[in-house]
Amino acid sequence: MAPCGRTLLLPLAAATVLVASTVLVASTIFLFAAAGARWRPADTGLPVPPHAVSAAAAPVTAGASSNTTGARKELSFLDENGGPDDPGAGAARCDPRAAAVRVFMYDLPPEFHFGFLGWSPPSPDSVWLDLTNDAAAPPPRYPGGLNQQHSVAYWLTLDLLSSSSAPCGAAVRVADSRDADLVFVPFFASLSYNRHSRPVLPEKVSRDKVLQEKLVRYLSARPEWRRYGGADHVIVAHHPNSLLHARAALSSAVFVLSDFGRYHPRVASLEKDVIAPYKHMAKTFVNDSAGFEHRPTLLYFRGAIYRKEGGSIRQELYYMLKDEKDVYFSFGSVQDHGASKASQGMHSSKFCLNIAGDTPSSNRLFDAIVSHCVPVIISDDIELPYEDVLDYSKFSIFVRSSDAFD
Repeated sequence: MAPCGRTLLLPLAAATVLVASTVLVASTIFLFAAAGARWRPADTGLPVPPHAVSAAAAPVTAGASSNTTGARKELSFLDENGGPDDPGAGAARCDPRAAAVRVFMYDLPPEFHFGFLGWSPPSPDSVWLDLTNDAAAPPPRYPGGLNQQHSVAYWLTLDLLSSSSAPCGAAVRVADSRDADLVFVPFFASLSYNRHSRPVLPEKVSRDKVLQEKLVRYLSARPEWRRYGGADHVIVAHHPNSLLHARAALSSAVFVLSDFGRYHPRVASLEKDVIAPYKHMAKTFVNDSAGFEHRPTLLYFRGAIYRKEGGSIRQELYYMLKDEKDVYFSFGSVQDHGASKASQGMHSSKFCLNIAGDTPSSNRLFDAIVSHCVPVIISDDIELPYEDVLDYSKFSIFVRSSDAFD
């Protein structure tokens, strides 16, 4: 076994735990978003949100909702059903005063979130799922297939809805926007694009575009948005084509993205936005007792080969590597159990190629990590999730496109 492979295995296993369990929780993304919320171009003239402070540094006072006036209470977080929590309840709760980040979430109508999944509120006054009642139906499942890879907004929303219950994370939902460090916009933009980006006759405008226009009007009228020009708002647009019609109007917000491949630098950048991981589609490799040397395939790639834009390198590498010994380089898609086949292939490979396609990133990187297959990243413009705290060079190999054929 090559020394390089052995050196990368231990940090790769640690990264597997991170990708498979914690990178999609609200606490992680909102902690990064809190830092990004303070950045804005100098020429905008818009106010900058104050620094997020710890509970020990600043006491919290709050009301029952963002529209509350008059006397304010000592508690501001919500239970999982969207109601103000009861400070007299005996059950252990997550106190927002101990949270690193306090998040206010808009009560958007279900058509922006769980309505996409066929969920309807039990009453006209209800907006959210009831996660407090064990007898209640479980949350609707997110659609399978390629939809899953861009499901960050779904998981963030569920995490916030349950953030007042143990185990307590760094981010807790609060009832009063005045007590919040961040304001979360629960719009499943990626699913909206995947399902409703094309008009359905006799309509001339797609439902996705209609929802985006409604969202812009809603936010523009909110005092929370006007307070800092939207700079403390968090909007998930993980699919590279999602929020296409509203991204410029909402560009002052912190976007949660997969990469910057289809964004103008004045709309999205590392200075303010957060790169979030894809939801991996390969099965997490558990009880991996086989050694690195026992994996029969040296180098693995399965996916679309003929890509536009920066992805033309896939085609060139295909013709160079397809006949090499111990190399698997083949076309593949989600059709005909493609995800399962890719998972099996990565589990039996030492190194897995992650090559730029139509955009700089893909979920293939995270599939490789959870498969304990050392990623070989050939994508010059890629930005990686939490790169400032997670050293990918400890478990990945980076190759510049210009060096890939040497």
